[in-house]
Amino acid sequence: MTPSGVNVSRWPGALRTTRTGSVTDDAPIRDAAWVARCVGRGAAAPLASGDVAALAQTLRPIELRAGQPLFGANADSSTGVWIIRSGQVELSVAAGRGRVVVGVLRPGDVEGDIPLLLGLALPYTARALDAVTCLHLTSSDFERLLARHPAIARRWLSSVAQRLATSQERLIALLGRPLPAQLAGLLLDEADPDPDGGVVRLPQRTLAAMLGVARPSLNKILKDFERHGHIEVGYASVRVLDTAALARIRSH
Repeated sequence: MTPSGVNVSRWPGALRTTRTGSVTDDAPIRDAAWVARCVGRGAAAPLASGDVAALAQTLRPIELRAGQPLFGANADSSTGVWIIRSGQVELSVAAGRGRVVVGVLRPGDVEGDIPLLLGLALPYTARALDAVTCLHLTSSDFERLLARHPAIARRWLSSVAQRLATSQERLIALLGRPLPAQLAGLLLDEADPDPDGGVVRLPQRTLAAMLGVARPSLNKILKDFERHGHIEVGYASVRVLDTAALARIRSH
């Protein structure tokens, strides 16, 4: 089962010609190998070629336009599992007349597997922030993979545990902290990996929603951070210039 209105297709440019002249599609194997690197710890749970082949047979590419929903809150968990291949997906929940952004999925992130394993409805709405391509596993394919391939099951268990631990650490870090400390932590967590600090590619309205505050309150602190040389605010982005300074603010 895939979301209505999305384009399910093979990756462009995935075909190649063999020495015998036949045409093969390498994209599924490449996608499966990429998923194998994303989910869990490689050294602790190596995947054999048969495991990667099994993944390749079940992954289905899905493309979404900016603003298009991937799934809605309270959707049946049997819709399956998604692995983000490119782009960003916003997760949000209704809060009174507004909404609160609880997370942003980026390439390599997985969603839908924990509700599926627990038999729970999906707790939030997922919406593409830009052009998104993801890999989809139906609930039946996912359950067969875990049952028939212990290495995949172990790798997925490692991924689930790691994500839950990260969520718990992030929640604890936000509790009782002043807004500047919360924002500093959010910027450090959301910045793209980069030796010079990285870039948070999210608009201010999303950052404000993630912290549950009004945008003017967020903007005031961003300007203060920028004035001290900690960040540089751009269009729908924030460049981190001084990670050490933000780390000190986060710890206070």
